[in-house]
Amino acid sequence: MIVLASRSPRRAELLQSAGFHFVVRPADIDETPRRGERAADYAVRLAEEKNLAVEARPGEIVLAADTVVVLGSEIMGKPADADDARRMLAALSGRKHEVITGISLRAGNRMLSDSAFTAVWFAPMTRAEIDGYVASGEPMDKAGGYGIQGIASRFIERIEGSYTNVVGLPVALVYRRLAELG
Repeated sequence: MIVLASRSPRRAELLQSAGFHFVVRPADIDETPRRGERAADYAVRLAEEKNLAVEARPGEIVLAADTVVVLGSEIMGKPADADDARRMLAALSGRKHEVITGISLRAGNRMLSDSAFTAVWFAPMTRAEIDGYVASGEPMDKAGGYGIQGIASRFIERIEGSYTNVVGLPVALVYRRLAELG
C-alpha cells in the first residue's frame, strides 16, 4: 500500500489516474528555504522531510513530493496573496522557467529520493489577463502561481519534459523508483 504524504488533490488525482492504490496521510513541515539552497536540493529536502514526518506501517511505502517553480535564481512557491500571485505571473510572462519536483519514497528503513525537471514557456500576458487569472482563485495554492492543467493552460506555449511533473508529481519517475523498492 502506498501512503501519499500530501494534501495536494492534484497529486492524488495523478496517482489515481495512473492506477495506483493509496491512502493519504498529509505531513506538516516547515517549508522555509535554507540560505543558499539550490532549488533542486530544496525540493528533494522538503520531500524527504515530509516523508519522514508521516508514520509508515509494515508493508507500506510512503511517497512524498514537493514542487517548485524556478525563474533564474528565484524559487517560487505558492503565492502568499493575490499581489504575490500577480508578481509571479508578471515575472513568468513571456519567459521560460523550470519546474522541479523532488520525490521521496520510503519502505521500511530504505529511502529513495530523486527529482524531475521540466522547462515551461509562458506566452506574454497582459495585465488584464494576469488580473483575470488571479481573480479566478486558481493561482493561490500552486507553486509559481499557476496550474498548467487549468485556466493557465491558455498561457503555456510549450513544455519540455514531464507534463505530470508540472502538475505536481512526475508519475513515470515515481513508477520507476517504486519498482526499485520492489
